[in-house]
Amino acid sequence: MEIRKDTDTIVIHCTQTPDTMDIGADEIKKWHKNRGFDTIGYHFVIRRDGHVDKGRDINYVGAHAVAVNGTSIGVALVGGGTKDMGWENNFTEIQFKSLKELLEKLISDFRVKKIIGHYQVDDKKECPSFDVPKWLKENNVV
Repeated sequence: MEIRKDTDTIVIHCTQTPDTMDIGADEIKKWHKNRGFDTIGYHFVIRRDGHVDKGRDINYVGAHAVAVNGTSIGVALVGGGTKDMGWENNFTEIQFKSLKELLEKLISDFRVKKIIGHYQVDDKKECPSFDVPKWLKENNVV
């Protein structure tokens, strides 16, 4: 794995799983390894109960958004999908609270210039199933 030299972006993702599926970094790591990744692609995973799992080492380049992997931190919320692999904002209040707290810490720890949803760098996806710029503004994150 390559060490990330610069961090200017945080990319918010979802696992595109239904609200009945409570998974964490361990399960996602298995999925990503089955797809040929060396480990989990995200740096953090926010579970349904708001617990933040650590994923890929924060110092290493992620494998979550090809266009910005080299300069970004990937944060995934568990959920965001329907049973038939559609897209749905089904996150819990506590997940959004944890997301805000994590983003504030990462902004403080790194020189982050922007926070985006995965869909903003990959137009083939609706990930993370909510309007990230609107949510950031409504929650006074940026």
